[in-house]
Formats: sequence, C-alpha cells, structure tokens
Amino acid sequence: MTELPAPSNRLHDALPTGPLVEASLSAARAALHPSVLNHCIRGFYWSRLFAAHKGVLNDADYNEELLFAANVMHDLGTGPDAPGLLRFEMESADLAAALLTGLGAPAGDVDKVWEAIALHTTPQIPERMGLLTYLTYEGIWIDFGKNADLVAEEQNQIHAAYPRLQMARHLADEVLAHGARSETAAPPYALAFHLAQELAADGVTTMERGVVGGPWRE
Repeated sequence: MTELPAPSNRLHDALPTGPLVEASLSAARAALHPSVLNHCIRGFYWSRLFAAHKGVLNDADYNEELLFAANVMHDLGTGPDAPGLLRFEMESADLAAALLTGLGAPAGDVDKVWEAIALHTTPQIPERMGLLTYLTYEGIWIDFGKNADLVAEEQNQIHAAYPRLQMARHLADEVLAHGARSETAAPPYALAFHLAQELAADGVTTMERGVVGGPWRE
C-alpha cells in the first residue's frame, strides 16, 4: 500500500489500512483535483475527531474503514467516470458503491457508504440516519468551517499534511462543470443548481464566500 503522510494526533497516528482503504484512495486520486482530494482526506480526520468528541469511537456501529471510504470518495461524481446524468452526490455514491461491491464488501456496508455520500450536502437529515452518515456529514462540513473549534488543537498538523490549495474554488468549479453536463445533473434545489444561480447573479458562490470568510480562509 502506498504510504500516506499522516498528522500525529492524540487519537490515532495513522490512517486505516487494508484493501478497501487502498482502493478508495486510488479511485479518489485518479478522479479528483488535488485540492479536492485533500479536502476528502481532511474530511476523514475531521470525522474521526468529531466521533471522539461525541464519544462514539467504541460504538458497535463505528467502522473506520467505511468512514474513510465514505469521506475519500464523496466527491467522485466530479471526476471523469461520472455519467453526468444525476446529481454529483448520487453519482459519487453510485461509483463508491460499485467499487465496494467489486471488492466483495457486504451489501449492508455498501448501502451505508452510499447513503453517507448521497446525503453529504443535505442538512438536518444525516443526524437522523446511521452513525456513518452522521459522522461523514459532520466531518465534511468541518472542512467548510462548521464546528471548527472542535478540531482547533489538531487542525495545524492536518492542514500542513493536506493543504487546502483553494479547495472551495476548485470544488465549486468541479460541481458546476458536472451540473452543466445535463439538466438532470443539476435539478432544482440541488447544490449544483444553486451554485449556478449564485455564480450567474454575483460572480461567486456562497460556497467560496463562506469558506474564505470562515476560520480556514481558503
């Protein structure tokens, strides 16, 4: 397995290992802009720290390999293998599910990862779903500045290992490009639809403005 730089923290010193982790990372590396890839890996670290804050690291439903897979593949729909016919969240989930199924992962695990990825831009619902969906959502949104205080002690190391590289701008560009591929890829009320409206109206998206104006600054 290719070694990854991993910031040391008081919880764990390394990323999880194994075929599922390696395959998930390989798929993300092949599909994603470097800044978006870093965002996805940071999401895993934030999710794990959020899980520690909530005291659920030892819960029966906590699965670190699945948490890594859900985080690192949650933006696969912005890559070249996505058909561009559905929302990028759903195409990310479909691509991740296909990869896990090909690895022989149990159907229940595949469904959990699919759900976590498909709902990662949907507020309020993830906290009512399973633990994986909830942690994935919260970790991803920490990378946009939500609950940044929970990771204040670890964020310098994590950002040093996986720098932001103007993530919000690149991710917005990738989501918009995917949404422009067909009408069904950016249906009304979907994230891509709103970003396109904002860009047309103001020349900048709230995604970019929110991150630049938040604790991470880019």
